[in-house]
Amino acid sequence: MDFKQDAGILVCLLEQYLEESREKRKPVLELPKLAELIARLDLEPFVTNGGLTGAALQAFLHRYLGATTRLHHPAYFAHQVAVPHYAGSLAAMVDGFTNNPMAIYEMGPAAAAIEYFIINWMLKKAGWAPMPQVPGEGIPGGHGGGVLTHGGSLANLTELIAARTRVAPDVWETGVPGDLAILAPAQSHYSIARAAGILGLGKRAFYPLEVDEGGVVKPDRLTAALQRLSADGRRPMALVANCCSTAVGRYDPLREIAAFCREHGIWLHVDGAHGASALLSPRRRALLAGIELADSLIWDAHKMLRTAPLCAAVLVRDHRNLEGAFHQEASYLFHAKRQPGVDLIHRTVECTKAALGLRLFMVLGAMGERGLAGYMDRQSDLAQEAYCFFESQPDFSCPAEPQSNILCFAYRDWNEEHLRMRDQMITDGTFYLSTTQLNGRWYLRLVFMNPLSGMKEVEALADRLRKSERGG
Repeated sequence: MDFKQDAGILVCLLEQYLEESREKRKPVLELPKLAELIARLDLEPFVTNGGLTGAALQAFLHRYLGATTRLHHPAYFAHQVAVPHYAGSLAAMVDGFTNNPMAIYEMGPAAAAIEYFIINWMLKKAGWAPMPQVPGEGIPGGHGGGVLTHGGSLANLTELIAARTRVAPDVWETGVPGDLAILAPAQSHYSIARAAGILGLGKRAFYPLEVDEGGVVKPDRLTAALQRLSADGRRPMALVANCCSTAVGRYDPLREIAAFCREHGIWLHVDGAHGASALLSPRRRALLAGIELADSLIWDAHKMLRTAPLCAAVLVRDHRNLEGAFHQEASYLFHAKRQPGVDLIHRTVECTKAALGLRLFMVLGAMGERGLAGYMDRQSDLAQEAYCFFESQPDFSCPAEPQSNILCFAYRDWNEEHLRMRDQMITDGTFYLSTTQLNGRWYLRLVFMNPLSGMKEVEALADRLRKSERGG
């Protein structure tokens, strides 16, 4: 094995890939048929004979990179996936090589220490008391807690497990009570409904909250939602607020929702996977006013914090709610021992866990808080500028003014035509954007993730749509 040689090949090809993407020398994506792509990658000989090194590795990586979706391309607008800073990618490589499954402190002390530090950094941004420097010290219930996990879906599931354990502390012994329910906006991320299914609650336990035309929760209708739930003989396990919503990127009013939850003793969970990064911005932090009153928050670093995936934070205001969420035993892991650090395995679904904190820390170390805040502000300002542009055009319209870096828009009176146009642009490789449905109508959806994207690309997109109507 020639590590230095092969690593050099990889770095050179990635540098070339980055420049090709930034300078638009290659399409933003290509979608060949699966069988064709497997054949093009020429995988079978290496599985049989090995030899993926040197010139063979270089040829393979060239083929592989040529078939990737280029997030660094300025025409990438599709999904809430970070255009990763190279520092976070280096961290992922370090983690992959050292392979320290750090949920147990002795299996990765450096990684565990960094994660502990990062969780405290995020807790303070949310307005919650950080964990003590010496684990186990401090006032019980007087500080927050958390863990990093592999993605927002798993983070939401973990938070709802904690909420379920609080309202039904015997659940691990006696099973799930049949009267639990979740209150959440209908347009919440699908992982909320999926978590309800995994937790054994079922679809009928999901009670949608009333929202306005932009999908934002109406605080004055919360009482009615609770009355519907109670009339069905159920009790609320948690209420979920979106900060911000996946489809439109707007924030639910946390202060009013939190006051309602406190009045009725309901766990308030905030899905801040995408929008919690506004906590870094003095200009946008007010969008999360009241977050300090919530019981739990998830925050994805692999969205607006330029971090290589996956890195999602599970945060709670009272650490006891997370530390008591799981009640399992394993004598080969959980036993009396000298403990100079902290085992995080009690706080998460996973046993083996990557050094996720290292990825975010290295991005923070490279860019700093101000750099990340500036990036987030720049992307959100660009969405606002694009909104003003579309609203000024007689043939375009937007269903809601953006509060984040997500913007939905329509061309003329199109509905499902937007879906066909998206497919066409993917086929010709000009633009990659997503779609969403709001109030029964389909819209094109821009997510401004790339720091190189600008109004030049937005105006070119408008021209591309107009050209399509003329048969171009």
